[in-house]
Order: sequence, then C-alpha cells, then structure tokens
Amino acid sequence: MSTPTPFLEVHEIEALYEDAILALRGVSLSIKEGSIVALLGSNGAGKTTTLKAISNLLGSERGKLSKGTITWRGRDTRKLDPATLVSQGIVQVLEGRHVFPQLTVEENVLTGGYLRHFSRKELAANLDQIYQWFPRLKERRKSKAGLTSGGEQQMVAIGRALMTQPKLVLIDELSMGLAPIIVEEIFGIVSQLNRDSGTSFLLAEQNTHLVLRYAHHAYLLENGRVALSGTAQELANRDDIQSFYLGGATPSHA
Repeated sequence: MSTPTPFLEVHEIEALYEDAILALRGVSLSIKEGSIVALLGSNGAGKTTTLKAISNLLGSERGKLSKGTITWRGRDTRKLDPATLVSQGIVQVLEGRHVFPQLTVEENVLTGGYLRHFSRKELAANLDQIYQWFPRLKERRKSKAGLTSGGEQQMVAIGRALMTQPKLVLIDELSMGLAPIIVEEIFGIVSQLNRDSGTSFLLAEQNTHLVLRYAHHAYLLENGRVALSGTAQELANRDDIQSFYLGGATPSHA
C-alpha cells in the first residue's frame, strides 16, 4: 500500500504580529490526506497562530508570514484569500466556538453551506448528513444557539464547518471549557468522520493524553518552534512528554 502524498505542507514559517512580535520561528509540519494530526503545546506556544497562518487569517489580527511557505495541494496559500481556501477545502473552527447566538442551531449550521453557494437540494442533503453525525443538533435544531450548552455550541461550530464539504478541518482547542464526557463524545465524532468520509483534521489542543488517542501524528510546539514530532503513539509513549508540555523539562531527542 502506497503512502498518501502530503496535501498540506508548512515549511519553515515565521509569523509576525504588528511587525514586531515574532510568534512562530521556523515551524514545519506536514498533513497527509485522510489523517488526524495533533498540534500540541501550552498557551502561547504558537498553536493558534499556526492554524491562522494556514487559513490565511493572520491579517485580521495585524499579523503576517515573514518567512517560509504554506502549500495546499501544491498552491501557495498566500495567493488565496480565506474564502477561496474554504471553497477549495480548508475550513477552521476558531477557539471559543463563535456561534450566532440569536440564530437557531439549524440556521447556524446552514450558514456554512451558504459560503459554498450550494443549491437547496445540496444544502438539504448536507444538513441531513450533519444531523446523522450530530443527532443532538437535530434534537436542538429549533433552539437559539446562544441558549445551548457549551458542548452543543462546539458541535454547532463543527457542523457549520462541515457544511462547507471540507477536505481539511482545523479545530482550535476543541476541548476547552467542556466536561470530559462531552469532550470524549466530540472526539469520537471527529474520529468517525475521519474514518467514514476521509476528512482530515488538524487539532490544536492542550489535552495531550486525549488527543493522542485519536491522532495519527503529532507536533509539539514550544515558544513558536516545533520541539517534537512523530507518530501519536511515539509521543504518547514518552515518559517526559507531560513535564515538558507543562514547561518543566526539555525532552531528549532520542
């Protein structure tokens, strides 16, 4: 069986905010089609900046790439605006869920489909698929999104992203602020989506032990640099990973 060709390549990128703050320092990573990749690190390690660099969203926060390249299926992402990237298969779920609180759950989910200008028939079929993956959203479809639980809002945000029919979904801090049982449920859905539809995921996450159970490959960031990378199993097996992750040790590169 041949190894899938990486369809996202991040090569030696540096990112600046306001032309002064260096947030990423030579970050490289690769995502193969059909894989789940974990991007680990503590607050301030550079996870969110990496995701926004891939999605071409740094400009909204007065940031920019100062060095390096990001290629999506062979094309330089800096030549593609965020909306074009969505139409070509990359969509990001921002940290904090960001639902439209006054719209219903269903209206929120449907907004993702509008970005791709699907027909009514396509929208209905895509929505039905979302409800199969997230049956709880179907139960709450007429509820105002702002009145749903944090876990349900995270499902809404992911469902809205999936309505764009993406090839790669970037999710920033999926588990933040959610009860463990809800986090397990959502990670299970992500794993199912990956198996059933071949959707790839890049998960920026602080919950190291949990995300490594579901990921295929992982990168660990510290101070804007890749400190470790390998299969998820390799990183999970390291005795020093937790102490390093919490800033207490520097791992040996065995």
